[in-house]
Amino acid sequence: MGLFILRRVGIMLLTAICLTFIVFFLTNLYPNLEKLSKSQGNFRMSDAEVETWLGNRGYTQPLLVKYGQWLGVMPGYVIEGSDGELRGRCFETGVPPEEAPTFCGVLQGNWGFSTVFQEPAGRIIGEALALTGKLMFWVMLLMVPSALLIGVLAGMREGSATDRGLSTVAIVTTATPEYVSGVILIAVFASSAVGLKWFKGTATQAMDNATFENFFLPVLTIALYGMGYIARMTRASMAEVMTAQYIRTARLKGVSFPNIVVKHALRNALIAPFTVIMLQFPW
Repeated sequence: MGLFILRRVGIMLLTAICLTFIVFFLTNLYPNLEKLSKSQGNFRMSDAEVETWLGNRGYTQPLLVKYGQWLGVMPGYVIEGSDGELRGRCFETGVPPEEAPTFCGVLQGNWGFSTVFQEPAGRIIGEALALTGKLMFWVMLLMVPSALLIGVLAGMREGSATDRGLSTVAIVTTATPEYVSGVILIAVFASSAVGLKWFKGTATQAMDNATFENFFLPVLTIALYGMGYIARMTRASMAEVMTAQYIRTARLKGVSFPNIVVKHALRNALIAPFTVIMLQFPW
């Protein structure tokens, strides 16, 4: 087991290195670097000025060297620019160059600086992950109980009108992408054209101060897509359990139908849906 875990972790790290190197290579193509220099400097910069700007900031180094510096396994560059100013990858504002760390890459917790947002990239990623975690917490809280309830109700009496109706709903929600259901929900419940102004607010307002009015529709949009998949798995598992011999025996002994479902069938029927629910976390 230990060897298996080490092998999987090694494959994961190798995959991460390959993917980050590909992205790093694409973003460091010269046309992208030229666009960066002109957006940060002057769009009327000549080719020589672009070369000088890139050279003063370490962009003209070999690709593997830059990637190693980004990872934090190679010392950060220290360059004296043509203007006499000493620049370094690991230099921070207000910190003397001699006190700056030698390594300052991703492994040291330094994700770099965003030239678009003019903020440290680590702070931007942290805020985005926190907001995503908040959104996904409420999505799972809505999606899992609703999906289990729909699946159990549909699987209790296979072939009934309830089963056909709930199964149709589950199939429709799974077959509808989020960007389609999101537009439909906005048009029906948040658009002034239809008249049902039940929800209002913007994504920025939801990020700053989430309320039921500006947060429920995004949660519902994401929950609907996964809800149908879990419900269908629960329904199939529940329908299979309800035909088992021990369920028939319980019925013949006169056990009430609610007790059969809750005490006998539900416990075994949730094994397969539990696996599907766990797969929703990485998704």
